[in-house]
Amino acid sequence: MAEKKAGVIVILSSPSGAGKTTLVKKISKRKNYKISISYTTRKARINERNGKDYYFISNTQFKKLIKEKKFLEYAKVFKNYYGSLRENVITNLANGKNVIFDIDWQGTKQIKNNKLNYKIITIFILPPSKKELFKRLLKREKKDKKIANERMKQFKDDVKHWKDYDFAVINDNVENCYNLITNFISSQKKQNSKIKFNKKFITNHINNLLN
Repeated sequence: MAEKKAGVIVILSSPSGAGKTTLVKKISKRKNYKISISYTTRKARINERNGKDYYFISNTQFKKLIKEKKFLEYAKVFKNYYGSLRENVITNLANGKNVIFDIDWQGTKQIKNNKLNYKIITIFILPPSKKELFKRLLKREKKDKKIANERMKQFKDDVKHWKDYDFAVINDNVENCYNLITNFISSQKKQNSKIKFNKKFITNHINNLLN
């Protein structure tokens, strides 16, 4: 049984390039927040550091961890594996740390299905437009249009899962988005949340993104 002062699980998901990683890093600077650093089989990008951004391991190592049931969640995304080590997450939660995840809808579903004895708060981040999303992807992928286009193809499937989340927000301004998210998290932690989001507005935005 988890203690009353145990941490909560906060999950941020989004289509690739919508800005969730930036927001996760920003939220992690708050008191008692710790990022769940994922294990991945993909190669490190420029400026990414092993043990800080991800744990970069081989396919063989990753599959060994799957076989040993070490992951709380894992998924294959764009031909690479990503996963969160169960032991690391549970230890932090038990010590009162709020663990924040930067994962996709597949990982979110797995964590929910685990039925952990910890509160889970899920948030879906949306881009302001397809044009802006493609622009961000090109910048991130060093103007590699092939990779950016691959991400855009996946976007249509990923974005449809927003309905499975507690909260959805459009990331048209990082500071505004950050404030909306942190206010929602604080409200949820108090278990008397009065903060809602306009589902009709979000639905219309999604429809515009998909057209």
